[in-house]
Amino acid sequence: MDSQPSLELAIRGRSIEAVVIGASAGGVNALLQLLPALPQGYRLPIVVVLHVRSGRPNQLVDVFQQRVALPVREAGDKEDLVAGTLYFAPAGYHLLLEKERSFALSCDAPLHFARPAIDVTMESAADVYGAGLVGVLLTGANEDGAAGMATIGRAGGMTVVQDPEEANAGTMPAEAIRARQPDLVLPLEQIKQLLLMLEKH
Repeated sequence: MDSQPSLELAIRGRSIEAVVIGASAGGVNALLQLLPALPQGYRLPIVVVLHVRSGRPNQLVDVFQQRVALPVREAGDKEDLVAGTLYFAPAGYHLLLEKERSFALSCDAPLHFARPAIDVTMESAADVYGAGLVGVLLTGANEDGAAGMATIGRAGGMTVVQDPEEANAGTMPAEAIRARQPDLVLPLEQIKQLLLMLEKH
C-alpha cells in the first residue's frame, strides 16, 4: 500500500514547530520502533510523555540515548525547548509547556491515575503551538491523551493516532478516536514515515 501521497496531503500547507507523543502500556516498545529512525540533525523538538513509575527518572533517557541519533534529555523546570532534541517527561511530575517555549513541572494531583499525564502536556502544548503542533498518541490502557488530542485538534494542530488494532493496548488510541476524529489513524510504520516527512517538510 502506497501511503506517501496521503501523508504528503495531510502535512501540505502546515508549518510544524514541535511534536508531542503520548503513550502508556506498550509505549516503550512502540517508541523503539519510531524514534531510532530519526536522523541526526532532525529539526523539530519532540516531547514524549510516558506513564512511568517514580523513582527511576533517567531510565528512559539512558535507554533511548543509546538508540537515537538525537540528543535525549529529561525535561527540566524552566528549561527552554531546543530544536532537534528528544525530551522525556520526568517521573512524578506533570510536564507543561509555557508561552516562551519552555517547560514547567507541576506536582498537581495525578490525572487518570498518572503523573505525568499526557492530557496535561498536550493541552498546554496546544496553547503554545496551536496549528504548529503535531500530537501523536500511541498504545495505552486508559483514556489519558484523548482530551489532549482533542484540544490539539481544536487548536488547529495535527492529530495522529496509532491504529488501535495494531496497538499493544488499544484503549488509549480508541478513546482518542471516540473523543474527536483525528487527522490520521496509522500503524507505527506509517507514523515513522510521517515523522521523517515532517523533517523534510
